[in-house]
Amino acid sequence: MFNKFLLTLVFSALVSYCFGQKILYSEPERDDSRRIDFEVVGKVSGNFLVYKRIHSKGYIAVLNNEMEQIGKEEQDYMPEDRLINVDFFPYSDFSYVIYEYQKKNVVYCDAVKVDANGKKISDIIGLDTSHIGIAANNKIYSTITSEDKSKLMVFKINAKNKSKFIISTLLLDNNLDLKKRSRFVMPMQEHDDYLDEFNLDNEGDLVFAKFNRNNNETINNTSLLYKKADVDTVTSIEVPQKDILLDEIHIKVDNVNRRYFLTSFYYKQKRGNIDGFYFYVWDKATQSPVLQNSVVLGEELRKEAKGDANAKMAFNDYFIRNIIVKKDGGFLINTESYYTTSRYNNWNRWNYLYGMPYSSYDYYSTYSPYYGYGSWWWMRNRYDNSQNVRYHADNVTILSFDKNGALQWSNVIHKEQYDDESDDRISFEMANTGGQLHYIFNMDEKRTLLLNDFTLSPDGQINHNPTLKNLDKGYEFLPKYGKQVSSYQVIIPCFYRNYICFAKIEFN
Repeated sequence: MFNKFLLTLVFSALVSYCFGQKILYSEPERDDSRRIDFEVVGKVSGNFLVYKRIHSKGYIAVLNNEMEQIGKEEQDYMPEDRLINVDFFPYSDFSYVIYEYQKKNVVYCDAVKVDANGKKISDIIGLDTSHIGIAANNKIYSTITSEDKSKLMVFKINAKNKSKFIISTLLLDNNLDLKKRSRFVMPMQEHDDYLDEFNLDNEGDLVFAKFNRNNNETINNTSLLYKKADVDTVTSIEVPQKDILLDEIHIKVDNVNRRYFLTSFYYKQKRGNIDGFYFYVWDKATQSPVLQNSVVLGEELRKEAKGDANAKMAFNDYFIRNIIVKKDGGFLINTESYYTTSRYNNWNRWNYLYGMPYSSYDYYSTYSPYYGYGSWWWMRNRYDNSQNVRYHADNVTILSFDKNGALQWSNVIHKEQYDDESDDRISFEMANTGGQLHYIFNMDEKRTLLLNDFTLSPDGQINHNPTLKNLDKGYEFLPKYGKQVSSYQVIIPCFYRNYICFAKIEFN
């Protein structure tokens, strides 16, 4: 009898361990209305930092492991007015704050270091300034970081001359010491050429895409642009795309294999149905392409992914969400069905729902990935604020390819999400916990939105995990604004009544 009891106890402990994912919530403050601007900064020395901007003042709220607020530090070095943008780059025991503001006709880009309590622990570091012709809030600077966080780059694009963009870059190390300042000219064809998908690798080399759109729709000409860290010149690499038209360029740096991976959905004809994926992989060591391939999406996968769509049109409302590079040079792509419906307008993917990449229209063009989620709350719904619009986010289709671009397996997470108010509560957050990927999203169950957790194993098997512990009623999660802050923790903002608060999800 004792042995049987002991066996039951051990089994219960194992079940608790395996499915012990739990949620802890922060308490909303009086000023934390749904309208505040915020960003989840990350985990610093065991504390969780959240930036909030309330009544033109910036604060960093400090939460402990129980999601109790143990501090709130005003960031009084930031100007209360004319603040244009703020970015955070957290490390294990501090975070950099890089911010942009304007005084008269000068735009400044400065940086400070803050500690685990949100306190400023460095002098203000002036990174760059730009003179502009008009006194308006113009975002000029963008900052990107390498995967290992050893390098940061601040850059700006002066597009006053529509045919010659001037790109200025500042390459910094993880102490914000300047390693290289560069300035180069990028020839552009007015109205048709675009720049997008800027990435920085661990060696400080910059890679981005330049492409030509056919009447603002499909891409008919693409180049991969590569700038080594220690030079001022850019190498242009033509991406061949014979007999196909590309949809939207995505670039992923493979730091392990020192390669750049470019992919896109492709069409066979203008405004046709999406036929499959196009791949182009360029190797830094040999300075040459190692892969160029197009993979047709098969009939069986189309039927699985289509939802209510015609099989031929199955991927016409899909967008690439994430690209994960494997150590062996293979890669995994997450795609999601995302669209809007309205009684007035028929949606199509050429409406630039996620914003425009760099074009020759702007004086100072600013980087915004076509994916365009980001964690900044103030960036939400900026392109489609029409009334009587219903937002939809349906199935997630996951595809795994080997290093030669051959499809290994595919799988689909079936979901149907919609919202008539905004797209804040739809779509998903992905968390990589090492042995598996978690897909976190809301599902409508008996007229209540419940947070669901699906996991994907390395061999492509999908499991729907049991309901997360402490999933209290009254909280409405905003998964796509979430942020993975450690190998097993994710912070997700949520609505609670008329307030914003934050939930920590822990995975075993």
